[in-house]
Amino acid sequence: MGEMIEKGKINPRQFSILTLLFSLGSTILIVPSALTSIAKQDGWIAAVAGVAGGMAVIFLYSMLGSRYPDQSLMQYTEAILGRWLGKVACALFLSYFFILSALVLRNVGDFITTIVMPETPIQVVHALFLLAAVMGVSLGLEVIARSSEIFLPWIAVLIIVLIVFLIPQIQLDRIQPMFETGVKGIIHGSLSVLSIPYMELVVLLMVYPYVTKPKKIRSAFMKGGLLGGVIVIVVTILCVFVLGWDFTARHTFPSYTLAKKIQVGEFLQRIEVLVAIIWFLTIFFKLALCFYASILGMAQLFRLRTYRPLLVPSSIVLGVLSIVVYPNIVYFRVFAAEIWPFYSLTFGLFMPLLLLTVSALKPKPPADGSSAEPKEKIH
Repeated sequence: MGEMIEKGKINPRQFSILTLLFSLGSTILIVPSALTSIAKQDGWIAAVAGVAGGMAVIFLYSMLGSRYPDQSLMQYTEAILGRWLGKVACALFLSYFFILSALVLRNVGDFITTIVMPETPIQVVHALFLLAAVMGVSLGLEVIARSSEIFLPWIAVLIIVLIVFLIPQIQLDRIQPMFETGVKGIIHGSLSVLSIPYMELVVLLMVYPYVTKPKKIRSAFMKGGLLGGVIVIVVTILCVFVLGWDFTARHTFPSYTLAKKIQVGEFLQRIEVLVAIIWFLTIFFKLALCFYASILGMAQLFRLRTYRPLLVPSSIVLGVLSIVVYPNIVYFRVFAAEIWPFYSLTFGLFMPLLLLTVSALKPKPPADGSSAEPKEKIH
């Protein structure tokens, strides 16, 4: 283990917090819109179905990760599929991590330039946010995990405040008629929760070998994913009950608009900045983890001793990619609803399933030599 590129270790609790923040990342802001545009007022049922499916996906990841406790996704993909096929699969995974990082960064840019500061060039927003992520990644996994522990209580308080103050605004008749879109609409809608964030959690298989107490990783992973899912369901329910499904479906960032509805007497208004803060904090961790997985994976693929030299060039490429990844916010809505779920299914479900199946059919390596191979590889 000493030969590993990443020297840091995180505990299962920190892993759980990172999973939670990752699953809230872009999800709370963009998913309610995608859900309701497909499943209409049954968007919240689609969210529940999506979270249930998401838990199964996390279970699949933890089965794969626990088969190779000392190796990251890059290392055992090569071990399972053989050298050349493994390298191709690794390169595909890396492209997915990198495109995901670019999309997450673009989400931030779009949000700030359409809602918060419309006059600011999107490149400036991206550069500032990237700078923070690069600093985080250069300090390593342990620092990212510890800072997530510091921010968690603040994020929790802000989410609770948001939910409590919106309860008086709920209009229950907005839920009817139930099951109008039928099972097909609900399943189609649930795909948007499955693809953002659950299928994207495959990124965390790069972090898996650095978590202490391997026996507790699965429950930590499931706990973080479930908590994130519950918050997404609650936010979707609030969007449907307070704004109505049609309004939610029309807006790109409905949960931000949702917070504008909060009014307590004459003194507590314009509280939507809370949602912006929750979102900036959670999406920072999502971006940091995606970018970290990309460059750690690159370093492992090319057998480098450290990922540090890759930081600056990769961040420049990422900055450019985030501008060209989709032309405008209108296109993004189609992309998030129609294209991304199937792209995510490829890397978030089919590839991990393939790896698990092949590794189950292969004879298990001997216990004493199991971790000797990756040491060789990194040297």
